[in-house]
Amino acid sequence: MTERNVPPRWDRTMQQRLTRGEAAALGELYDRFASLVHGLAHRVLGDERAADAVTRDVFTHVWEHPDAYDPRQGPLRGWLAGLAHRLAVQRLRVTETAALARGGPGTTEELEHKVRHASVAARADYIVQSMPVPLRAALELAYFQRRDYRQTAADLGVTEDEARRRLRLGLQLLSTAHDTEAPGGPPGIGGAA
Repeated sequence: MTERNVPPRWDRTMQQRLTRGEAAALGELYDRFASLVHGLAHRVLGDERAADAVTRDVFTHVWEHPDAYDPRQGPLRGWLAGLAHRLAVQRLRVTETAALARGGPGTTEELEHKVRHASVAARADYIVQSMPVPLRAALELAYFQRRDYRQTAADLGVTEDEARRRLRLGLQLLSTAHDTEAPGGPPGIGGAA
């Protein structure tokens, strides 16, 4: 196993503790990642109660199947994000398909478009949350405060070249939200859900 494939110690330890059935480990995991899971689910579903249900489902799955996570396959954070995404998309499809069956507005194609749109939005949220703080700060200044690279450089106290580099890298990462399998993204977030 190369150094690159060695999972972080915390992820390995957490998986081992969950496998042993340590309830405290589930609590720690929840405290650390519940907001990520809930945020992704809410982004896909657009509904607080449905996002709460997906969050419960994700952590229930982790508790009941702790061996489903393999630390060698990537970070625990990414695995949880992928699981949240899959469960949220499943819930969205079931809900929307049921609405179509009851004669609700829309078509199957519109449903699939809605699912794809929600998936891209969830991937974009995950990418922004996961990106290094300097890149995220530069993007937030440029996007939310409508700063150009010179103003961003001044606000961040970096050179203009560094500001351009941060913006370019941040945008390159964000552009992968549309990819069918985003490189370095969490398993299950990319691709057909």
